[in-house]
Parts: sequence; structure tokens; C-alpha cells
Amino acid sequence: MAKVETEYIGRLFKVTINRPEVRNCIDGETAQLLLEAIQIFNMDSDLDVLILTGAGDIAFCSGADLKNAESLLTRPGVNKTGPMGISRITDVKKPTIAAVNGYCLAGGLELACWCDFRIASSNATFGHPGRRWGIPLIDGGTQRLPKIIGLSNALYLIETGISIDAERALRVGLVQEVVPQGQVLARSLELAEIISSYPQISLRNDRRAAYEGLSQSLASGLKLEAKLHRSSLAAPEMIEGLGKYAAGKRPPIPKSK
Repeated sequence: MAKVETEYIGRLFKVTINRPEVRNCIDGETAQLLLEAIQIFNMDSDLDVLILTGAGDIAFCSGADLKNAESLLTRPGVNKTGPMGISRITDVKKPTIAAVNGYCLAGGLELACWCDFRIASSNATFGHPGRRWGIPLIDGGTQRLPKIIGLSNALYLIETGISIDAERALRVGLVQEVVPQGQVLARSLELAEIISSYPQISLRNDRRAAYEGLSQSLASGLKLEAKLHRSSLAAPEMIEGLGKYAAGKRPPIPKSK
């Protein structure tokens, strides 16, 4: 079986790290397959949302395959895309969801943080145990974690190597929902379906404005928002949506779990 499996589910694209026998850790081959999957998603106009998960209930991803770490660092294009395959890819223009089941550690935590948001199983565990062996976070962890959970919470995880459970991760904002074990993929797909059902132009422009605005001043970010949404305001889908609203049609909005 392939170390990364992909599945088309309507306009959704499920990407599964498929090495459950080693807690879905990443070697060079797996990293390359992840990159290829993200490239497919990015280029396919018939796909709206990507769901990244790990095979089985034990681990989302336990990080780099430390018994084969050299394969990560010698993979062609590693400096451009990152050792774990996708961490330095920043041009994805569509929503991404991490469905976190079990261990989400070190490089696995960095992969989860690469996604827009994270849905966690109640048995999920997050941390950077590689701290004990001097292994750095070089797949975006030092950049994304502080933006997601704040500097002190990020440094708490980065410096201590401590692991936190799903409920603690929810409290600090690392994950957005915690669901019972065995339901994380179903819930992630449910949210992805709803996201896919929305008009996409304004949604993707909102997403882009949020990401690009992180590195700008408020004044610059507001200008960016206004510029991006010129296409949103002119889109036929918005005009159609306003017509539906006037007619009393109300598409469903997901309830938080």
C-alpha cells in the first residue's frame, strides 16, 4: 500500500498518511508523496477542501522517521518545500483541515499547523518530544505555532517538550473542536462539505486576506482586504446569493461541537 493515500469525495480531497505501523511518521518517500498530493489539490479546480489525516486511531503523525531522517534532508527540493514535504508550501489558495486522531507530535504537529484549522479526536496528544534529542522544529513550528496559540503558549510547548491532551489544546486554541474517538474524520468531512457548499470566491478571498494580513499593519491589511474583495463584490455568486436571501432561502450553518 502507498505511504500516502488520496481519495476524491465529491469536491473534497482526503489525504491520509498511511504508515500506522510506525505511528504515521514521515520518511523521504512519504514527504514526497505528501507534496504531490498537495500539488494535485492546488491545481484541480474541481476540488474545494483538503482534509489531512493519519491512518488508524493511534496517530495522526508522530513526526519525522528518526531511523531514516537522512532521507528527509536529502530529498530533492527539500529546501523549497521543507523536510516533511509541504511545510514551506504557502501558495495553497483553498481551505485545508487537519483531522487529528491520536499522536500529533513534533513534525506531525507542524503538519497539523500547516492546515487552516484542526479537529481533534478526544485521544489526541500534541507536543514536541524531540526536544529531548536536540531536534529542532524546522517545518514551520516556530512560525505557525505562535500565530495560532500566542507566543507564550508556543514557547511552553517548544521549550519544555511537554505534551498536552486534546482538551488543553482546545483551551489554548490549537484545535477548534474535540470530538469522540472514531468521529474525527466524519466531523472533518462534514465541515468540509459545508465549506464546499458555500460560494467560493469570497470565501477564498477572505482566507487569503486573513493569511496575508498577518504580516501587515492594520492599515495595510485593510487595503489588502478591500482590494481582494473587489472580485467578491462583482461575482455572480454573490448576486445570486443575495437573491436567495431576499427570497427567504437560508442555507445551513454548521453548529460547533
